[in-house]
Amino acid sequence: MTRFVAPGQRGERVFSPFLLLPFCHANRMPHITAEIISIGDEMITGARLDTNTQWLSQRLGELGVDVQFHTTVADTLSHNTDVFRIAARRADVVVATGGLGPTRDDLTREAIAESLGLPLQLHEPSLEFIRGMFKRRGREMPERNHCQAMFPLGSTPIHNPQGTAPGIDVRATREDGTQSRIFALPGVPAEMKTMFDESVAPAVLAANGQRQHIAHHIMKFFGIGESDMEAKLGDMIARDRQPRVGITVSAATISLRIVATGDTPDACQAAIANTREEILEKAGEYYFGDGETFEQHHAVIRHLNEVGQRLLLVELGRAAPLGDWFAAVSDEPGFTADVPAFVGGISLANLDDLRQWTGMPDDASAETCLTALRQRLSADWVLLVDEYPSLHQTNDHPLPGSDVTFLVAAPDGSFPSITQHLGAHPSILHARVAKAGLFWLRKCFVTASSGV
Repeated sequence: MTRFVAPGQRGERVFSPFLLLPFCHANRMPHITAEIISIGDEMITGARLDTNTQWLSQRLGELGVDVQFHTTVADTLSHNTDVFRIAARRADVVVATGGLGPTRDDLTREAIAESLGLPLQLHEPSLEFIRGMFKRRGREMPERNHCQAMFPLGSTPIHNPQGTAPGIDVRATREDGTQSRIFALPGVPAEMKTMFDESVAPAVLAANGQRQHIAHHIMKFFGIGESDMEAKLGDMIARDRQPRVGITVSAATISLRIVATGDTPDACQAAIANTREEILEKAGEYYFGDGETFEQHHAVIRHLNEVGQRLLLVELGRAAPLGDWFAAVSDEPGFTADVPAFVGGISLANLDDLRQWTGMPDDASAETCLTALRQRLSADWVLLVDEYPSLHQTNDHPLPGSDVTFLVAAPDGSFPSITQHLGAHPSILHARVAKAGLFWLRKCFVTASSGV
């Protein structure tokens, strides 16, 4: 049987997360493997989508860690104990999420302790921090929350600045003398991500022989597929490149995450800036902004505010995602409560309804209708989507492509338009159409600015 020894036993020194020693033998180059454990009945039953494992896999990969296993386990103590025991045998880094709450089905701390053969002990500073959080919220701490300050002997609490569940950082020494490092984090995504970036990532970098300063930058693109973007970037996405560049796709929007490490924060930012410029040289025509939550409609609003112009949206068909996105911008960080650039959105079934709504004859063109709307509502630009495809079908397969026309009424009286054949899975089809319309609108902005 494999025997585990954790820090704190036999006089062993307890290290901080920033002093992690390499997991590998001294005569081998560091190559860290990882296992991610997702804990909870809701994950096993499919009642909740496990986005934590996806995010952790991406982040660990960006740090140069080879994620080899994903494990999902229900809220059963014996099963949790087995999972941690097996994971510590076969992975250098084990990152678990969930099971750190105060209820009886939150068993992570007990499972880790049992898998390592360690007792749980109270950590008074963590208990005082939890009490303080309840006090700041005007509440008395329930007795049940006392368990959240219990940790396996010799482990180190991971600070949670947002919630009452500290994380757990503990080592397990294997029979061959190597160590596995177990990090247990809350299941709440916002808390988990903050704790990973602030505590786990620096520890992993130190273990991988890399410098401890790390910085991230996300660039957003639309109008190009993932494989085409990969082809444009070439060696820039190699796993051993520094800074690392990772590609993710969500509803046809591509995110490039740049991860830089260096001696100082300034060195990281300089490396990111150089990589960013190189990416723009290769794929700048598809770029629209930076940041995890920044989308094309934010870029459109920002441009219109800069030039002092206003936009009206007209969406035909049985959907109106653009109107929803633009209407919500005023409540988002970085945008004022009043967004003068957005006039409003009109959602109608088809072009005949648009003619009737604008009081135009039955044979009036779309251009005529948009001209009337632009003048009536004092808009500089009007974007027409004609029209969103129906999602009605008898199965859940991707829909066949449909022709969608994007027509823009520009300030100079021109009407640039494009018709595209678009198809996608029903869950993202309307979002893809809306984004394609914004991509065309942004191209029209560029044309207007250049005077071509």
